[in-house]
Amino acid sequence: MLTDTGLSPETFEVPHRHRSPTDWKAWLLLTVLLVCWSSGFIGMRFAVGHAPVSLILLWRNLIAGLVLLPFALLTGPRLTLQVLVVQSIIGLFAMAGYMLGFAYAIDEGVPTGLVALIADMLPLAIVLISIPLLGQVISRGEWLGMAIAVLGVLMVSAGALHAGDAPIWAYVLPILGMLSLAFVTVSQKRWPASVLPIHQTLCIQSLVSAALFLLICWRGGRIAPPLEAGFWIGVLWLIVLATFAGYGLYYFSLARLSPARVSSVLYLSPPVTMIWARAMFGEPLSLAMGLGMAVTLAGIVIVSRYQGEAHSGA
Repeated sequence: MLTDTGLSPETFEVPHRHRSPTDWKAWLLLTVLLVCWSSGFIGMRFAVGHAPVSLILLWRNLIAGLVLLPFALLTGPRLTLQVLVVQSIIGLFAMAGYMLGFAYAIDEGVPTGLVALIADMLPLAIVLISIPLLGQVISRGEWLGMAIAVLGVLMVSAGALHAGDAPIWAYVLPILGMLSLAFVTVSQKRWPASVLPIHQTLCIQSLVSAALFLLICWRGGRIAPPLEAGFWIGVLWLIVLATFAGYGLYYFSLARLSPARVSSVLYLSPPVTMIWARAMFGEPLSLAMGLGMAVTLAGIVIVSRYQGEAHSGA
């Protein structure tokens, strides 16, 4: 349910809610949000044809962080050492770890829609990780929803294995990336200084991630970006559409619409990504994969509704 930037909604303060826009404006806003939310996976799929994954992630995060740096320094709360340390740790798991998982999976040939679907299973992973870390009690409805969602992912994966040529181990990568984000999302509930305005959070975590990818690229023997237009189109796509527009519209929507309505639209991101990847790159798309996608999304919706009921009753 999150974009490839790999950040949790709980990382940020949501602005004060304003009056809801008219219905057609709301649906237009959510439609544009859905396109931008899905664009990260497509942008990465496009970019991997022009450069190594680590090089793409280095320049994507470095440019995004540097663009946001003046705003992060001049506006918002003072960035203390404690804040920088906490945000750096969060960034290594939530952004760098998450990006590495899905980006390398796409690079190895895992269908882009399946990667987006696994990323959308974040609520399920958060529930499971909350059991040992927070002592959270899971209801029967949540267990049912998780079982249905996993069944759907297995259906999509079986269809992808039959139609694709990615190695089996590559299908584990987006799961590891998603678990990295889920772990830090749950863990940061106990950390101080984990809440900042979005521009400061994205700046710090982008620059920390860029430092990690710089080390990876340096060890690989290449830091300079290629001069190919395709590389820069992919990088700018990821920065403008996936990072700035995706997250900007997400929090703009949350300030004007209910979280349930925004989240329900974002559940459409995996099928949109799968259709988009089919149209642009000819990736596999079968009836079995479509049915599996629907089953998974139904399971995620069930889990999210039970979680919403639990929070409202708390």
